[in-house]
Amino acid sequence: MQIKLDDVKCYILDMDGTVYLGENPIKGAREFVERMKSSGRKTLFFTNNTSKDKKVYYQRLKRMGFDVDESDIYSSGDVTARFLKSERHGKSVYVVGTQNLIDLFRKEGIRIAEKGEKADIVVSSFDTTLTYEKLVIACDLIRGGAEYICTHPDVNCPTETGFIPDSGAISALISLSTGVKPLVLGKPEKYTADFILSVAGYPAENIAVVGDRLYTDIALGIKNGITGILVLSGETTLKDCENAAPEKKPTYVAESVADIM
Repeated sequence: MQIKLDDVKCYILDMDGTVYLGENPIKGAREFVERMKSSGRKTLFFTNNTSKDKKVYYQRLKRMGFDVDESDIYSSGDVTARFLKSERHGKSVYVVGTQNLIDLFRKEGIRIAEKGEKADIVVSSFDTTLTYEKLVIACDLIRGGAEYICTHPDVNCPTETGFIPDSGAISALISLSTGVKPLVLGKPEKYTADFILSVAGYPAENIAVVGDRLYTDIALGIKNGITGILVLSGETTLKDCENAAPEKKPTYVAESVADIM
């Protein structure tokens, strides 16, 4: 169902490729956030990128001049932590991810399995500290019966100099080696949509998700009854959008968040 943007009470903004690229804000993104706040609308930031913690994202946004609170920022790491606490309580977890993700899990009371320890679950993510040793340990644990969870399916992460391999690429390697497909959380999965609805405080018909990927940001909206706005400032091109199947197209397309205004 297509809704008018006048009916949107909360915008869920992706970060990488949507409001900034690397250390550079997308032109007009700061003004968009300010305009929405001044009009009484809520803006929340949700990234699938788990390589940094909330404080790092908050400091980056503040450094770029965004008017945000740390409590406005969430990631698929938060979703995964909530899932592990509620659905896999007490299970030990081996993490293929950065120290920031491990610290988040520990803070939430999740038991972390160290190298050489048995683990009930392997969680893989966007790991900028990835080593071959980590991959070997993860694959061995999965072959030994550990459940496999992937925080998010993004294949590439956009930067100011191009694309770098993201969580989906790492997961593909592990899956090909083990023959096991992971339970995927993060955008566009329903567990993440439910998480977003709970923190936004509005029903789906009053929320719009804004992002640069058809298969995560826009798919989140399509699969969960939320308006999707594709911006062409990151991974997806206009040609990609035009070539997408009708059921995978966004509700709206904009060059950048500035054009939503």
